[in-house]
Amino acid sequence: MNGMTLEAGAIAGVRNIKNPIKLAREVMLHSNHVFLSGNGASEFALTRGMEIVPDEYFFNKERYEQWLEIRDSDHYQLDHKGDNLKGGDANPDYKFGTVGAVACDADGNIAAGTSTGGMTNKRFGRIGDSPVIGAGTYANNTTCAISCTGHGEPFLRAVVAHDISCLMEYKGLSLQEACDIVVKDKLVKIGGEGGLIAVDGAGNFEFCFNSAGMYRGMCNSAGEKTVAYYG
Repeated sequence: MNGMTLEAGAIAGVRNIKNPIKLAREVMLHSNHVFLSGNGASEFALTRGMEIVPDEYFFNKERYEQWLEIRDSDHYQLDHKGDNLKGGDANPDYKFGTVGAVACDADGNIAAGTSTGGMTNKRFGRIGDSPVIGAGTYANNTTCAISCTGHGEPFLRAVVAHDISCLMEYKGLSLQEACDIVVKDKLVKIGGEGGLIAVDGAGNFEFCFNSAGMYRGMCNSAGEKTVAYYG
């Protein structure tokens, strides 16, 4: 999502697209739409020359073995063993598989992008928060750019990314204040676990999460860099 223009692009339910995030950008720039899914998104990918790869490219032995363990149950997991969010004990060492980015340029223009790591043993056709503008991804120059990670259903229900933007726009809260209210209070109350990265037009950034940890990093124009996982 482009915070300067509020243009956005998203895709869901595609197969064999090597880099889905690139296809989402093509949707934003060249489709006159915001959200494409399934066969329509795949056909659009062909018209835009997206790189297509065979099923084998996406094979991951660890994820496959994870699926074998729970395929006959109603359990589901995120990207690592121990992520079971429906029965069993949580493992504080797990990490979510979503890759997200937020950015602010020298003119204060901001943007956000999110590509999900997925959920093992989910129901066919399930769509998480990552491609849903306002839930897992949002950018608006007047407020902030947000990319979320975690258990998508609560993030969808809480419209997390847009809620933070609204708190800043309508209540005048700072980026940190708005993130804390949504992630550490509102999400917790509905059982939502995860977090987000955020930046505003002044270059202020936030790493906000209610889980044991969240893989995260920052680099600014002064050359300062931060990489962290736990609190």
